[in-house]
Amino acid sequence: MSKVLVVSDSHGLTKELEILRERHSEDVDLMIHCGDSELPPADGAISGYITVMGNCDFSGGYPLETMAEAAGRKFFITHGHRYSVKTSLMNLKYKAEEVNANIVCFGHSHVLGAEVIGSTLFLNPGSIRLPRGRLEKTYVILDLQDEMIKMTVFEVSGKEIPELAHEFAL
Repeated sequence: MSKVLVVSDSHGLTKELEILRERHSEDVDLMIHCGDSELPPADGAISGYITVMGNCDFSGGYPLETMAEAAGRKFFITHGHRYSVKTSLMNLKYKAEEVNANIVCFGHSHVLGAEVIGSTLFLNPGSIRLPRGRLEKTYVILDLQDEMIKMTVFEVSGKEIPELAHEFAL
């Protein structure tokens, strides 16, 4: 069993990323930032996060995409702008198949969403700075269990949003 924190599109916020790291450092095994941090890699606020480059990350130093693993599941991490995620997940689906990913984490649209396509979970944690489609500034924790993935959605303040919790059989 393992827990993974996923955040995206913080657009220059530092204190909030530090608070998330401190708040969850004891209970998560992996922290993922799906791009548009707008912070240089050496910034202490982004320390400890597996981070990719978004379309607003101009300092460079981050990969466009990367892979990670937790609890035997393979994560593909990208910002999403190079996969046209605002219009379709099809390009991302093909990439997930190509790299044998079980879970795809992406951002870019600032819209919180999770969807299983085939046997792959596609997750956008929303934005902790400029959410779209809802008022709450969100991030997600995935609880990776044997046959299930439990998704819990939090506001940046740390308040859980129970009606958005979901379980996926994967």
